[in-house]
Amino acid sequence: MTITTATETNDNAPRSYGNWTKPKTAGLLGLSALGTAVLFVGAGFAVLVTMFSNIVNGVITGVIFGLFLLTVAAKDKHGQSLLMRATTRAGWMSTKAKGTHIYRSGPLGRAEWGTVQLPGLAAGSRLTEWRDSYNRPFALVQVPATSHYTVVIGTEPDGAALVDREQIDAWVAEWGMWLARLGDEPGIEAVSVTIETAPDTGTRLRREVTSRIDDNAPEFAKRLLGDLVDRYPAGSATIKAYVAITFHAAARTGGRKRTPDEMGRELASRLPGITQGLTATGAGTSRPLSAQQLCEVIRIAYDPAAARLIDEANAAGEPPELYWPEVGPTAHQAGWDTYRHDSALSVTWMMSGAPRGNVPSSVLSRLLAPHRDVARKRITLLYRPIDAAKAAAIVESDVRAASFNLTTSNKPTARNMTAARAALATAAEEAGGAGLVQFGMLITATVLDASQEADAKAAIDNLSATARLRLRLVHGSQDSAFAAALPLGLVLPKHLRVPGEVREQL
Repeated sequence: MTITTATETNDNAPRSYGNWTKPKTAGLLGLSALGTAVLFVGAGFAVLVTMFSNIVNGVITGVIFGLFLLTVAAKDKHGQSLLMRATTRAGWMSTKAKGTHIYRSGPLGRAEWGTVQLPGLAAGSRLTEWRDSYNRPFALVQVPATSHYTVVIGTEPDGAALVDREQIDAWVAEWGMWLARLGDEPGIEAVSVTIETAPDTGTRLRREVTSRIDDNAPEFAKRLLGDLVDRYPAGSATIKAYVAITFHAAARTGGRKRTPDEMGRELASRLPGITQGLTATGAGTSRPLSAQQLCEVIRIAYDPAAARLIDEANAAGEPPELYWPEVGPTAHQAGWDTYRHDSALSVTWMMSGAPRGNVPSSVLSRLLAPHRDVARKRITLLYRPIDAAKAAAIVESDVRAASFNLTTSNKPTARNMTAARAALATAAEEAGGAGLVQFGMLITATVLDASQEADAKAAIDNLSATARLRLRLVHGSQDSAFAAALPLGLVLPKHLRVPGEVREQL
């Protein structure tokens, strides 16, 4: 959860951004609210057992509660407790025993209907196409299980090369205001920004050059252009950016859920304003993806070998006719820390800790740039805007929790003092009109050969250090994390059996 602030030491110093805070509940001895409750319940129960039985049984009861408390209190550097790690391992063992980590589709697959539909969290999704008030076609992805509807916008970021620092600061400020305004938009559940780097097939370059060659040009010039077209794509990469905005079927809590037709008509009138707001953030030209374009994006993600074929078909003016039940993988197998799908192998990390302190606006530049050891790299920033009414209650709760944790010890730690100052700063900024946003990050590295897995992992570890991020591998849920990193608008907390609030306490 964050409020992004800008600090400036003088007129010439570059701006820095920070004040990322993770919500904490009040507790004793560094424990969470759940841990403190277990401590008091265990102590009280041990006293009752001692009173009605004997001291030996009371001590045994206290030891049992103490061991359970240890599994909740002992956490690693990623904030994962022993109980959470044991639960994850048990869930993975159950998944393997049931065989649900293996997926086979198509006419010879396990699915009865014989299609190549998306697996896992996106299996029940549906795709329709509408036209907005500018007469632009846009794809609308419906996830009936969570009553969510997602619109995907394709952007062409301008980049920071040869751009003045003042312009970059203005883009960052506009992006912060755009996110803050989403909290006031009715029905918006989440937003994800996906930056994908992939090898350039050279098809677009060949089409552009070939269409401009004059038939009367010298043969030497033609051969030179032909050599350039043949050699230039080697080692080059393409960068694509997508913004997925997820809406809830109910415009407000407790309201009536709207039908797909109602959502399509409403979003058709709202999309132009949303895309215009993105243009001011440095996203460049922003257009919603059509159903065909979205199908191509998802198909290539699951089967990178299809990228060249799709590009060649589009270059020839005969785009392939893809349908939503055909964009999934023909086969996949999820491992403990890897994900094998069709012609590639992927590994997904999640952000477990935001950068400490203040960072410049270019902190993610090396992480977002193409890397020679990673065939396809996908960085997805996940945002969940919070409306103003809930934001005020959350920041005040954080202030109370930080103050309580600070005053429970005669010698408060530096982290407790820093957390208290951050909570007060966040509350002051929220009161001044700043937006409150929950955010996270998923990083997917895809290689075409399993022997390149170790190189890809090493590359991401090095890049995360330059971005000052703390990452951890997604264990036991690589297939779900891969789908969540795609521009599909999947909101992971809504697919959990255990509520997110309870998981944070564990």
